[in-house]
Amino acid sequence: MHHIASPASLSSNMATPLPGRCGFFVEKKKRFCKMIVGKGKVFCGEHATMEEGSSRRIVCPLDPKHTVSEDKLHKHLKKCNSRQKPHPVYYVENINSGSADGPESLQQVSLSERSRSQLQSLLDKLKSAAEGLQCDVEDSVLSHPVLQEELNDPKNGDSAHKHLKQQSSILGHLEALGLLARGRCFLEFGAGRGKLSHWIHEALKTPDHLKTPEHLKTLDDLQLLLVERCTTRFKVDGKHQDAGVQFERLQVDIQHLDLSKVPLLTQKKLPLVGVGKHLCGAATDLALRCLLETPRLREGTEPPPKRLKPSGPSDLESADDTGSSPGPVLGLAVALCCHHRCEWRHYVGQQFFLQRGLNAEDFSAFCRMSSWATCGLRTKQHHLSQDPTNQREDEEEHEPVEETDVVNGFLSPDERQRVGRLCKRLIDGGRLHFLKTRGFAGKLSRYVGSQVTLENVLLSAVPSPSST
Repeated sequence: MHHIASPASLSSNMATPLPGRCGFFVEKKKRFCKMIVGKGKVFCGEHATMEEGSSRRIVCPLDPKHTVSEDKLHKHLKKCNSRQKPHPVYYVENINSGSADGPESLQQVSLSERSRSQLQSLLDKLKSAAEGLQCDVEDSVLSHPVLQEELNDPKNGDSAHKHLKQQSSILGHLEALGLLARGRCFLEFGAGRGKLSHWIHEALKTPDHLKTPEHLKTLDDLQLLLVERCTTRFKVDGKHQDAGVQFERLQVDIQHLDLSKVPLLTQKKLPLVGVGKHLCGAATDLALRCLLETPRLREGTEPPPKRLKPSGPSDLESADDTGSSPGPVLGLAVALCCHHRCEWRHYVGQQFFLQRGLNAEDFSAFCRMSSWATCGLRTKQHHLSQDPTNQREDEEEHEPVEETDVVNGFLSPDERQRVGRLCKRLIDGGRLHFLKTRGFAGKLSRYVGSQVTLENVLLSAVPSPSST
């Protein structure tokens, strides 16, 4: 007899497990496990240790979140979802990481370990470097009509409205820049649930009156490419079924993504538009390198492919693959976040910093000080949605804000906020400088109000007139 649970401790409808379900009572949830059991079994695989004569279960060495029968470990390791999988063709180790010539292990010195004179020296360097800095942030809260119905829906709570307002403004900026149109590929970096791509698709969806065979032939193509290192997919992915639309997710870290090896981009070579609603810290720099640096690096370091005389369809296909490259970059619009998570190696503005007499250690200190821009406001607004720097709907862990007696006594809360904002602008100034060296005119905009999110700056760019 298997002792499952005492009926006296359960409600009348929970005295026994559901038919065909596990007989283990989960005390924390006050119910039976709902996992389906095998034929003739009482418990599921996770709770099989309750069975008489069952083998011992151990924690999976690949993922401690689940267990496995000890005598089946070897077989399990071959099919475990957490096993190392073969890298996709577009995976190139550290291709967007930046130069490794700098300090290999930059020692992080917290602000609390610095003396008042050291802090003052940092402030002097900051003010000197920011003098004459041309990277003002303009107020530009825009919207797009495709989201208006959702914004007016009372079923959406405060959290949903905040995300919708951000998505609406980003689409408004894309339209104002002339980037929101078919006939191009939208790359969403750090896509998460893919809601931003979803609304881009909704804005460019084929109108019903054009859904005829004759009109469909004349429609321009639309590609949606979502880059996300996590495996999770969401139901909005299934809503991208439309004429002339190609939808694909790439499960890869931006750091290792070579766009010139993505088949979807090299087939039709549509112009590229980079977007992102939550590019935390160094992810912004990785995305900029991925868009504007990787293909040029490959062209400069590899010999041009030999042109083969085609003798058949297979040869044509092979020749096209060897000389493949993505289309040109038309522009970008990414919401910035968490400057305290930037890293010197990945940072695209290294030259910008060095020209101002600053080094990697100064950059690291300014990154930590950038969190002062929102730390005071967090207290005033009672930690909006637990983490005000979270720009994406799935939860992200962020470095805690550093508050110490030394810093508190050195600067007032208002002064810290001003210094934090200045650090952010200096870091973003390096990004604008990078864009300029690549032939792009960039700008910073407050795309939503601070009551929506404290991280409310959008970086956008299009090719400068001189480069075009």
